[in-house]
Amino acid sequence: MSGPERVTLAMTGASGAQYGLRLLDCLIQEEREVHFLISKAAQLVIATETDVTLPGKPQAMQAFLSEYTGAAPGQIRVYGKEDWMASPASGSGAPSAMVVVPCSTGTLSAIATGACNNLIERAADVVIKERRQLVLVPREAPYSSIHLENMLKLSNLGAVILPASPGFYHQPQTVDDLVDFVVARILNVLNIPQDMLPRWGEHHVVSEE
Repeated sequence: MSGPERVTLAMTGASGAQYGLRLLDCLIQEEREVHFLISKAAQLVIATETDVTLPGKPQAMQAFLSEYTGAAPGQIRVYGKEDWMASPASGSGAPSAMVVVPCSTGTLSAIATGACNNLIERAADVVIKERRQLVLVPREAPYSSIHLENMLKLSNLGAVILPASPGFYHQPQTVDDLVDFVVARILNVLNIPQDMLPRWGEHHVVSEE
């Protein structure tokens, strides 16, 4: 199996809930264990942008997402925002990779300053201090100098800043195609197999002229 066997996936209150839900589905299909963290703002965004309404309690949400994605028993673990005993809160239990998608600029700022006011921020802080892989997917326009400075700071600390900026060279036909473009790039960074988007040059035909 290439890529991490266990991934912490966090969703925060930026627009782009489809990216997080699609990534969750792909990770489950690739048989990865997912530790799922979500902010209250993200739950509101999901209800606004999709037809998915998540239960409020972690245990009920875990059961819902397991059924929603077809996950095996125990493959998805959902933790509350102040569950400080959760494994992502400690270096001894931290996964080798964490993705925050979508990542609000507020969460970006909190991670950049080491705020640790909730489990999402603490989990990201742990990933940074343990020198693990952290992928942040901001979705904002335009970016202020504050946002850009925070991104630069986190990039210098080893985080991958992967804005939700879909390309068009694969000739997307639907919104789902645009979502898949970004999710495929996340999976590529994690070195997890995906067949949604060919890597650049894979289908390049050399002209004989």
